[in-house]
Amino acid sequence: MSNTELSLDKPMQTIAATTFQAQRRRLMQLIAAGLVSGDAVSLFAAATGSAEPPDCVLTPEQTTGPYFVDEKLQRVDIRVDPTDGSVSPGVPLALKLRVQAVRKQQCLPLLGARVDLWHCNAAGVYSGVTDPSFDTQGKQFLRGYQITNAQGEVEFKTIYPGWYPGRTVHIHFLIRTASATAKTIEFASQLYFADDLSDKVFKLPPYAGRGSRQLRNDHDGIFRQGGRQLQLKLASSAEGYQAAYVVGVVA
Repeated sequence: MSNTELSLDKPMQTIAATTFQAQRRRLMQLIAAGLVSGDAVSLFAAATGSAEPPDCVLTPEQTTGPYFVDEKLQRVDIRVDPTDGSVSPGVPLALKLRVQAVRKQQCLPLLGARVDLWHCNAAGVYSGVTDPSFDTQGKQFLRGYQITNAQGEVEFKTIYPGWYPGRTVHIHFLIRTASATAKTIEFASQLYFADDLSDKVFKLPPYAGRGSRQLRNDHDGIFRQGGRQLQLKLASSAEGYQAAYVVGVVA
């Protein structure tokens, strides 16, 4: 079965989310032993601007939320709505995720996992759903998935998400694997942004003009469940912003 033919149509299974910090020295030992690619660490360090390899940690699991739609859209650029060719306006954001399988405090790249990414547009609207304040059924903007490569990495081109009442600014992601011989993984969580950066972005079009957002990170009940560990560190790029984040899942 190819990576793009993974059978994922099964009920979600919640994986207990436990956080621990493994020694950086252990990861370097794994690199030296050939269990983790040194090139992969270099590639990720280039994206993050850090010469240090990431720590081996488990990522906090969070709710999938009510707006996940399994559109089965395999693509890098999720800004485009394939139903009409329109492009969601907003500050460009290039996001790289590296998925690591955590086994006995060892982190190994997770190959062939499906990573779905979705979030609201600059106006706080999701595609493909019905909500009391909008109906976007049939639309497919700002949704898509990629399959992790040998380094456990996927990349997406998207925009800085907007805000809507009741939540702080966030991006959803879902990681799934299907295998007849290995443990099946279904892991959902969310990524967050620094409040001061969101304040800066929301002064720009097309975000500006909506008034002040109603909720900041520390007042969001979901963010308080591990959100500080899920906050992205953004760097400026020629187009907008870029970020890289390591996801550690039980495997």
